[in-house]
Amino acid sequence: MKLFEGKKGLILGVANDRSIAWAIAKEIMDHGGICGFSHLPDRADDDKKKNRMRVSKCIENYTSQAAFLRPLDVQDDAQIQEFMTAAANDLGQIDFLLHSIAFADRDDLNRATVETSRAGFKLAMDVSVYSLMAVTNAARGILKDNASVLTMTYFGGEKCVPGYNVMGVCKAALDAAVRYLAFDMGERGIRVNAVSAGPLKTLAGVAAGVGEMQEYYDYVAPLGRCVTHEEVGRSGAYLLSDYSNGITGEILHVDSGYNIMGSPGRLLLQMRAQKA
Repeated sequence: MKLFEGKKGLILGVANDRSIAWAIAKEIMDHGGICGFSHLPDRADDDKKKNRMRVSKCIENYTSQAAFLRPLDVQDDAQIQEFMTAAANDLGQIDFLLHSIAFADRDDLNRATVETSRAGFKLAMDVSVYSLMAVTNAARGILKDNASVLTMTYFGGEKCVPGYNVMGVCKAALDAAVRYLAFDMGERGIRVNAVSAGPLKTLAGVAAGVGEMQEYYDYVAPLGRCVTHEEVGRSGAYLLSDYSNGITGEILHVDSGYNIMGSPGRLLLQMRAQKA
């Protein structure tokens, strides 16, 4: 029996085929799961419906397992409720919910954290943090007992990562939200966890300067490399599966061990060798 055979759930936040959310969704569907997908709403004047088209291309080879594709603006409570009502009609009760949504205005990302605009801070926190609480709350009526909720975080919420700036503050708040939601949802056996992935080339990652981060991981991480989409996909699927039933309120680091380091590691050795 496949890991997700007979399981159904929601995947929120796929932007294209390089999205971490897609890597997780693909793993789930490859193991028999059925998924309903969201996409960013397209502008009224966008005849090509680019946001929908990008996700449609991802799921075109999974026609029997991609239950639906609908727009979702997580800043609109009415739209969130409409999405969950439609999901209930199409899927009934669900076994898992993946939240892979974050956003900050590029101007705020590119300036020092201390210079973050008030409007930009509110926007980043609303989309990147509050949306997890909003969609989890709206999904309570369709989440089965012992279901699993998963979100995506980053090490920049635990330690200062220059260049990550206001998004690091958001991820710190998201990490706290995971713990509090884990308590709230735990009465029904529903688990809430997060995956903290190493830097990957996604739309959000490119905006946050992921290229330089990846090079640093090659030197500092114990495994001497960054992670792959497939590795993060498998780890995310694990936390959404019954195999992780005893785990909640946790942050699983999938980063080649980078988070354990208290010094630059082999990079420091290389620097010493160059000075010698």
